[in-house]
Amino acid sequence: MTVTPFRIAVPDDVLSDLRARLTRTRFTTASDATSWAAGTDPAYLRDLVAYWADGFDWRAAETALNAFPHQVAEVAGSPLHFIHLRARRPEGAPAPLPLVLSHGWPSSFVEMLGVARRLADPAAHGGDPADAFDVVVPSLPGFLYSGLPQGPFTRRGVAETWHSLMTGTLGYDRYGAFGGDIGGGVTQWLGALYPEHVAGVHITSAVVSADFEKEPPTPAEQTYLDALAAYDIGDQGYSEIMCTRPDTVAAALMDSPAGLLAWIVDKYRDWSDCDGDVARRWDRDTLLTVATLYWATGSIGSSFRQYYDYHLNKRVPRVTVPAAVTLSNEPAFKDYPKSLAERVFADLRHWNTPERGGHFMAHEEPDQVAAELQAFFGPLRKTD
Repeated sequence: MTVTPFRIAVPDDVLSDLRARLTRTRFTTASDATSWAAGTDPAYLRDLVAYWADGFDWRAAETALNAFPHQVAEVAGSPLHFIHLRARRPEGAPAPLPLVLSHGWPSSFVEMLGVARRLADPAAHGGDPADAFDVVVPSLPGFLYSGLPQGPFTRRGVAETWHSLMTGTLGYDRYGAFGGDIGGGVTQWLGALYPEHVAGVHITSAVVSADFEKEPPTPAEQTYLDALAAYDIGDQGYSEIMCTRPDTVAAALMDSPAGLLAWIVDKYRDWSDCDGDVARRWDRDTLLTVATLYWATGSIGSSFRQYYDYHLNKRVPRVTVPAAVTLSNEPAFKDYPKSLAERVFADLRHWNTPERGGHFMAHEEPDQVAAELQAFFGPLRKTD
């Protein structure tokens, strides 16, 4: 398969149109006196939109992103964007173990860049160069520069595409996999489908995919499941509309950059480990880099496809390859019992609840995640 180098280059007219739209934004009034209680705070959004229109330097962000080796290849019949970082290791050192890092929604490849740097070039971050990994960071199908799949978007389908990328396109016979959210589901499927090629799997979002018909939940597990259901009542409105009427909301977000920004920032605040203070975790340039990528590619609607097709996902079979969980510190996984992960992973070798880093853990805590991956995958470099 042909792999083509790729550079991000947003046309000037797209940026000019974006600024013009931002300056014409009509803002709503708050529905609740408590800030953020009813969604993205209008006052916060007004300030962030003003900075996006007159202050944010996209070209500087673009240059920083293009410092990474972007590539595009046709995989499973659709264009797939990915970053491929080769390990910087001592001459004569054993071949590095490749790792594929998978993001979720409303995220992007940007989430994984800090971790990817630390893994591919540990010496530059105070580590041992012998610990370097090859790192592959794909954009999920329908996200940014990757095309939608030819069939439904399922986590199993993405795992099949990732395996084709890693083994067929890039020529790796054995690799490890890491991810959270959608990427965590993809990672589990990689371990379930390709145990002869996947050295191990590491996730941050310990999703529930156990078969409770065969073994009912324990009291601790049921307590967690009840708490999760209660949390979802207040949080799942966004997913309900994207599961049932994605094109309706996408029409608004494709036309209004302020609306797009509100939709994305709401989740960056709610799901990250920021205690409700967006600025504690996210500087404005980071948020606007992600939003500009979604805007320039017009991919917010296609990123909803995995929600619309969600009902087509099947339960992940029991995963037998070595597994690790570094549990996300976000409301959905508060008090998540280890036993639920053990129902899915037959060989759970690493379990950690650092209580730092939320839904976007790799972005929020890159040092922590890189250390966790090095600790887990280091011993797996050689076949057991």
